[in-house]
Amino acid sequence: MQAVNHYIVVEKIKEGPSIIGGLEITESQNKDIRYLKGKVVSVGNLVPALKPGNVLYYDKHAGHAIEWDSKILQVIREGDVVVVE
Repeated sequence: MQAVNHYIVVEKIKEGPSIIGGLEITESQNKDIRYLKGKVVSVGNLVPALKPGNVLYYDKHAGHAIEWDSKILQVIREGDVVVVE
């Protein structure tokens, strides 16, 4: 699979529950977190700053999900990326 133009295909990285003040907060309970962590699977030809394998944070409301090789992947635009590790 190859992304085109300004699109990026991302595999969401599931983060374990966090502990705040002795309470375990699961991903579904933490509604205040706006950005999700993901690993780049494919990058469009107009996105020079990223390459497959990069880890990034993107807006959780961005893009749409697709299924590829029994995995659920997210297709987002370059502008939805906020941080690259």
